[in-house]
Amino acid sequence: MTEQTLPRTPEEPAAPAEAAGPFAAPAEPPRKPLRERRVLRAVARWSLAVVVAGGLGAGTAAFVTSQERTDLPGLATASDGRWDFPRQKLPALPADAPRPDHSDNAAGIHHADLRGLLVTAPGSAEPDPKLTGDWTPTSAYLAEYAKGDRRELGNKLHAFALRHAASRAWTMPDGTEARVHLLRFPSSGLTDLYRDEGLDFGSTTGASLAHAEETWIDKQWTSRGVPETASVYSYEEQAPYGDDGVQTRVAYIVAGDTLGMVVHEKKGGAARVPFHQTVVLQTQLLG
Repeated sequence: MTEQTLPRTPEEPAAPAEAAGPFAAPAEPPRKPLRERRVLRAVARWSLAVVVAGGLGAGTAAFVTSQERTDLPGLATASDGRWDFPRQKLPALPADAPRPDHSDNAAGIHHADLRGLLVTAPGSAEPDPKLTGDWTPTSAYLAEYAKGDRRELGNKLHAFALRHAASRAWTMPDGTEARVHLLRFPSSGLTDLYRDEGLDFGSTTGASLAHAEETWIDKQWTSRGVPETASVYSYEEQAPYGDDGVQTRVAYIVAGDTLGMVVHEKKGGAARVPFHQTVVLQTQLLG
């Protein structure tokens, strides 16, 4: 089949088509209960829904709907800040199993092995020996959140019948730590319920992260290269970054029965370009 290269984001210079391309959490001030914060963010969440829906606009359909289950480009090159990802390979589907966006798959089920849908680490990365791309306990995912929010989020995962979780993490030569988690629910409806009643997105994320008390909408995020079947909610910690000086970027991907979480952290600031690159590649694997 014909290979395709992702379109460039406005901030990225042109690249050749064939190029490849813990923290000790600061002391937390008293925070309002998660449930109360959700109420305060309800209006903002619906406003964000309009922004996200608009962001998944025209231009992605032609790129994504023609994608076969084969190699995906690695979003080359490292010279402009992008990481040296290998070409991502989609796992094979069981015989006669429909894709998540197929008309015969109303529940948006990913029939491929969830572990095979995790983005592969860049070639220059040092893999995390604990999060290797295999099945992980929910505690690995919940560790991303502030201690006061973990129990309620865990209860929501149980209430919405989480089936599997898989995670991969790595560290880049510049010190950036990257973690990706995929959570699979029994249907797209239950994924949406966890998004709305568990994470509760608004202008800020409803559940506070372990290393960033609050993150705000990443206004430079664009949906270029994102499949129409996936929704992305991208956030960034704004300066100052806390006592440890580490900035956190986080994006959530909702795609059928699966919710993805991409986290980048780096002292002094996590670069936006490779973060967006990681998110787009992960959405394409789920789309």
